[in-house]
Amino acid sequence: MDFRSLAIEGPIGTGKAALAERLGARLDATVVLDETENPFLADFYGGRPGSAFQAQLFFTLARHRQQSALRQADLFAQITICDYLFDKDKIYAFLNLDDNELFIYQRLYALLARDVPSPDLVVYLQAPTDVLVRRLRDRQKREPERPSLEPDYLRELNEAYTHFFFHYAATPLLAVETSQFDLSWGDEALDDLLKQIRGMTGGTRYYVPRTR
Repeated sequence: MDFRSLAIEGPIGTGKAALAERLGARLDATVVLDETENPFLADFYGGRPGSAFQAQLFFTLARHRQQSALRQADLFAQITICDYLFDKDKIYAFLNLDDNELFIYQRLYALLARDVPSPDLVVYLQAPTDVLVRRLRDRQKREPERPSLEPDYLRELNEAYTHFFFHYAATPLLAVETSQFDLSWGDEALDDLLKQIRGMTGGTRYYVPRTR
């Protein structure tokens, strides 16, 4: 495959980690998953002042550490699949931080981003907000320990992702519409997705998986 490093992106509820693991197993690739543990998240969900900034910086530094380790280990010489794009950090920052916090964050981000290599291809998973809300409610029934997100917040997040990737041009981009699709990614669906990936050259391509 021409692409040696892939990033999978999309708002919460699009199945990024599941797809990264399925692709990783199929391609015998190194899989890098976003670190979800964050000691400031509970305070953020609880609305404590200042906790959004603390949670944001914790995630930013953790992602930078992961990406720097990949670069130093030269793992990009083999196929690497990451379930996040480092640039997506800015989506959450602009959504959650106030102006003063954002001023500090942007200065730090500009320094850290220099160390992070761009992937060869980004796969952007998308779905309407009502679908994301339904998926997260279903997931919370299975995993009640997970914090819930308000539908209004999900809508703002989804809109921010749409805006970001509408203007995204840093790498080839494959946008995948997942609203009518089983996110378990069976063998046939995975084969079809890989066909789309291998056919990418540059720019942006939109892909709707077959539902059967």
